[in-house]
Amino acid sequence: MGMAWFSWQRLRVGQSTAGEARPRTVPQQRSLFEVPDDLSMMDSLPPAPTTLAPAETPQVNLRRIAATLDLLDIRYLSDGEESLLALWERHALLFAVEGPDDEILVIRARPHATVPPELADLAYRAVNEWNHTRRFAKAYVGDPTERGQLPIYAEWQVPLRSGVHDALLMELLDCAASVSTTFVDWMHSDGGLLL
Repeated sequence: MGMAWFSWQRLRVGQSTAGEARPRTVPQQRSLFEVPDDLSMMDSLPPAPTTLAPAETPQVNLRRIAATLDLLDIRYLSDGEESLLALWERHALLFAVEGPDDEILVIRARPHATVPPELADLAYRAVNEWNHTRRFAKAYVGDPTERGQLPIYAEWQVPLRSGVHDALLMELLDCAASVSTTFVDWMHSDGGLLL
């Protein structure tokens, strides 16, 4: 659990510094979205664009991903064409470009440790807790390995058909590397799943 956002505040809500009660104000609720009966004003709005401006950002590809990993000082292995693989002590992180037009950046983290089939229920509960409480990387239990063990994954899939600026690509890869380490650490500790 992280520190609550208000932990620095010494005053309790509803009290003044002299200990006198302050009147509490309750914010007014927002009204529901209302649609006017007369929509004729919509005719006076400019028309929506029918085409998008040409892409000015380069497409995502493994060469750009590799260059960005180099800038982040993340060492990786390459299979030559389809993916890059970064290895840490307790997990691996795969980088690939998939989709019909090679427009989807796929980043998949996998802890080296696996889960025995008799702990499948615990694995699903831990993965669901991660997905419920975390913003980045959605986790899942993979298909059993040849030895019957269950692998655990955390994955990002980002559609980038319009291209991606270098700074955003770096932010995505850096976030994935950081979150993947947090994910694996959590699965080994608070998640109580991996030994």
